[in-house]
Amino acid sequence: MPKSIARRVGLLFVILLFAASGTLHFIVTDRFASIIPPSLPLRREAVYISGACELAGALGLCLPRWRRPAGIGLFLLTIVVTPANIYMWLRADLFPQVAPSLLFSRLPLQLVLLAIIWRVAIAPAGNSALFPRRAAET
Repeated sequence: MPKSIARRVGLLFVILLFAASGTLHFIVTDRFASIIPPSLPLRREAVYISGACELAGALGLCLPRWRRPAGIGLFLLTIVVTPANIYMWLRADLFPQVAPSLLFSRLPLQLVLLAIIWRVAIAPAGNSALFPRRAAET
């Protein structure tokens, strides 16, 4: 698949993922709140805020002028919500409807998601490397 097509498919994937997830934050708020560690305050409010950020990020990805800032925001948001995924994995007993292997697989899949966000929204069009090489100094 040519790089430009792969990039468009990846962009569409990220847009749809965050648009759907952001919408679900407002539909099944209690379910999202249940995966936030109880030690964190304002869990319900955090769900609304993260859902709004996901929706705003998905919209921003649709607008070329805002794509990079939206990508940076979604990249950081994906990192910020990692404690919820770790909590679910460590407390699998609280989430019997989800297989423990699936709870664990979310962690490496987040790394894949971060790489896709980087590639389609943050990296310059001609350079998708997470850590670009510098030209040799002469």
